[in-house]
Amino acid sequence: MKAILIGATGLVGTEIAKILLDDQRFSEVRILARRSSGLSHPKLQEMLIDFDKPLSWAADIVGDVLFSALGTTLKQAGSKAVQYHVDHDYQFEIAKAAKANGVQRCILVSSKGANSRSPFFYMRMKGEIENHVAQLGFEAAYFVRPGPLDGRKSPTLSEKLMLYGLNALPKFQGGESYWPIQGKDVARVCVECAFDARSGTLILEPKEIFSRLNTYHKEHSHRSAL
Repeated sequence: MKAILIGATGLVGTEIAKILLDDQRFSEVRILARRSSGLSHPKLQEMLIDFDKPLSWAADIVGDVLFSALGTTLKQAGSKAVQYHVDHDYQFEIAKAAKANGVQRCILVSSKGANSRSPFFYMRMKGEIENHVAQLGFEAAYFVRPGPLDGRKSPTLSEKLMLYGLNALPKFQGGESYWPIQGKDVARVCVECAFDARSGTLILEPKEIFSRLNTYHKEHSHRSAL
């Protein structure tokens, strides 16, 4: 299988890249980014692109599955308009090119609470990119909606306090939306979605993300014991 990845320098995207390169089921991993991921591997093809110039890269979005993990924060972007341009417009243009080039599956990292009708900007933006990608008509489009992400290299003080508090809470069934999750675990679920036989638009809320992760670990432990 040949994979395409955008967002390879982010928390989840970095982990997706590592898993793809280490997974023998993938023969080629094509990363498109504004700056180098710093990764090196025989099956890696890294392309540095200007996302604002789709004519220069649209024809290169070829493969079997697109992993879309691109995103920025409002602080990094400087304004809601710039954040929307990165999180929505860039991802949509890549997805549109992928569909036009025959890519059959798209796996997009979204967020818990994504809703195009949300009164909150971030959730509304995530909901809109989900809706617009779904309308492209991929054979399968997965929207992975994790809850609080843990593992950032430089979390803000408020993020540290939030994660500390959430990690201290008991893990009860039904509260999965509030369970912090490591970027590498979200990445693992995303990669395994590439081999899901289901088609259509599929949304993975936190409860299903943790369920799939547990299933993967059980199956992997069983294979290792054989």
